[in-house]
Amino acid sequence: MISDQASGLRRYKNNRVKVVAITGGKGGVGKTNVTLNMAVSLAQLGKRVLVLDADLGLANVDVLLGLRVTKNLSHVLTGECTLDEVIVEGPEGIMIVPATSGTQSMVELTDVEHAGLIQAFSSLQTPIDMLLIDTAAGISNMVVSFAQAAQDVLMVVCDEPTSITDAYALIKILSKQNGVYRFKIVANMVRSLREGQDLFTKLTRVTDRFLDASLELVACIPFDANVRQAVKKQRLVVDAFPKTPASLAFKALANRACDWPIPHQPGGHLEFFIEKLLLNDTDEIRELL
Repeated sequence: MISDQASGLRRYKNNRVKVVAITGGKGGVGKTNVTLNMAVSLAQLGKRVLVLDADLGLANVDVLLGLRVTKNLSHVLTGECTLDEVIVEGPEGIMIVPATSGTQSMVELTDVEHAGLIQAFSSLQTPIDMLLIDTAAGISNMVVSFAQAAQDVLMVVCDEPTSITDAYALIKILSKQNGVYRFKIVANMVRSLREGQDLFTKLTRVTDRFLDASLELVACIPFDANVRQAVKKQRLVVDAFPKTPASLAFKALANRACDWPIPHQPGGHLEFFIEKLLLNDTDEIRELL
């Protein structure tokens, strides 16, 4: 079974899928909005995009889009259906893997359930170009795992003291303990480009001094009342108000993301789970399985 999973992920890797984890140190910074607006903007550029709602205990991607969901990731882990069977279609044809809400067991997955998640992705039949992982807020083991699995980590930060300090805490944990050293920063809900640049400077002033981490400012998303109006309509701002300042910034971010290279060497992508969970603990996992 372990070798089957490894070979499955190698096939998945050969499809040259770009894997991006969108995270943030705290809730309320607009992480899910960034994920979905980026996804739709990428789809408008012709990319086949899959969004994984990785806030496994407090899922909200389907709610934000007003989607009717009958099956979710918990049904995949219990073997009731395949990953392909839970995918629902969102605006512009983006594909979404919904999670569940209010389920404690999904927050605390066992090693066997981690292996089940791996198997689900290794057997995915739906062709995709990009996988966007919308992580939970905070610094849980699950957030760390998904950040390690990605090729790029997008850190969403607002110009608030708690957002900056919590983002720094997550960067510290990922860089000092988990081998993630490169971070792409999205300054969200800023009043001006200058405010976004100043926010980035505040963060790098501390990370440059104390951490071995490389930060790159990739987007400044302006504060835009149309974003809230779109949320109330259960739509995305790039769909409901395509010419508004926030929409244009999301589209610019998507254009930029298309040029991010896909590394050829291991380290990142979903093979992380095979290397760290299965291959390094082969005897233990065999006992579990």
